[in-house]
Amino acid sequence: MSFSHAVVWIDHREAHVIQFNPELSESEVIKTRSKHPHIHQKSGILGSGHTSADQNYLHEVIHAVSEANEILIVGPGSAKLELLKHANAHDANVSEKIIGVETVDHPSDGQLLAYAKKYFIKADNLRAL
Repeated sequence: MSFSHAVVWIDHREAHVIQFNPELSESEVIKTRSKHPHIHQKSGILGSGHTSADQNYLHEVIHAVSEANEILIVGPGSAKLELLKHANAHDANVSEKIIGVETVDHPSDGQLLAYAKKYFIKADNLRAL
């Protein structure tokens, strides 16, 4: 089945990927294999206090949406920007399909799909002008 749109809700532990067209949708959850996805800085220790992003995890997410025509990335923190940077650096074809990055808390998959459908309707209307 071919899906024209994809939305990714991502944080440092898991990504909810929903691919859809006007009639059907398909969802998938991708989890990081990293044991320490987010480390806080401790007093007196040099460095940012964060580990680098799990590149295999980000690659899996990018691969999951590679067939979509348009992609929306959402999430509560910095993981959505790390995914965008990963796509820009490693997969220009997918990077070109990303039409938005938005901050969204923790919706259910149904709420995420509804949000994405509204987003793509607005984006399509703007492109028609």
